[in-house]
Amino acid sequence: MTNRTRIVFLFYIKRTKLLRNGEAPIYLKIKVDKQSAELAILRTINPNLWSTEKNGATGTTKEAKDINSYINYVKQQINEHLSAMREDGREINAISLKNAFLGIDEDERKIAAIFAEHNKSVKLLIGKDFAPATYQRYETCLMHLRTFIKEKYKANDISINKLNPDFIRGFELYLKTDRSCNHNTTVKYIRNFKKIVKICYGNGWMKSDPFTNIRLKMKKVDKGFLSEEEIKLITEKEFACERIKQVADIFLFGCYTGYAYSDLKKLTPANLVTLEDGQIWLNAKRVKTNNVCNVPLLPVAKKILDKYKNHPYCQKHNVLLPVLSNQKLNSYLKEISDLCGINKNISTHMARHTFATTITLNNDIPIESVSKMLGHSSIKMTQNYARLLDKKVGNDMKHLQEKFAN
Repeated sequence: MTNRTRIVFLFYIKRTKLLRNGEAPIYLKIKVDKQSAELAILRTINPNLWSTEKNGATGTTKEAKDINSYINYVKQQINEHLSAMREDGREINAISLKNAFLGIDEDERKIAAIFAEHNKSVKLLIGKDFAPATYQRYETCLMHLRTFIKEKYKANDISINKLNPDFIRGFELYLKTDRSCNHNTTVKYIRNFKKIVKICYGNGWMKSDPFTNIRLKMKKVDKGFLSEEEIKLITEKEFACERIKQVADIFLFGCYTGYAYSDLKKLTPANLVTLEDGQIWLNAKRVKTNNVCNVPLLPVAKKILDKYKNHPYCQKHNVLLPVLSNQKLNSYLKEISDLCGINKNISTHMARHTFATTITLNNDIPIESVSKMLGHSSIKMTQNYARLLDKKVGNDMKHLQEKFAN
């Protein structure tokens, strides 16, 4: 025969802790078999109105009725937690029952803590399964999440069981307003957060997935590219400052090779490969995806490399180009666009788009070849870069016009 757990709720007042107004705080003692735990129920009463036998207030005054009503409410809440614990098969003792009533779960998992553990694993896999930029993006997302929880919920962390669609929408709103993130940046952060939630749900730590009915869609953004005329303006411009000329050369090298900033910075002489026919290729893995990019070196790109072959920075660091920080490059590129009269917000990544559009696709290089040179995993990714200039469309239509003219 199984012994039944004996549970007792006892309300009492502490006469030794009278407040300045003469009232005594009301406490609850929870007894489960031989173990007990106590907690204040955040109510006080005139000691003369308290009945130990009744386990509550005496009399019919409004104060007495309010006290007894609240005591009954506390009993009801504890009984509901008790039923839930029995239903979930959790161990029931005085401490666990008290913590359940106070909203404290010793075993409850919290989202920021789980996110932090995930990021530790990602950090260990940098260079194997993840790029440094991916790890940094997860860390930034976690920083935003912690700040949001602290400002919105006045806590350092929050239980995964409290995550719901409203929490996600609130986090999205916070990113767009308080952090001034644009739509696509916000979506990227929410997707990072979604991965952590999916881990929790997949492990059975959550009863439902709060992302079930939430759709995260990126907006198409035209990041721009330079035309042949604009590339020529930069190429032929005489810059008074040597540093600006250096930045212009590095940008042009990106336009003629398609390498992103992080890839350009890491190029070394070992990445130059000469084939049997004498043609020189760049052979390097992308920092972001670890995909291999093989790109034939165009004469103008080779000329830039030859120019900086003996540059002190290149000699010291064994690299092909003296690449500055991305922030400084973009700052100088804005100055270059002004000096050349180009009304576009030129950035380091625009060089990659220019290679895909102006240098290759609009010179009849098949998109499959362009995709391979860009190091993309699929043609679909390359299509985000692919744009056709009016000049290319005009030339293509001439053939059709000639056909119908005949």
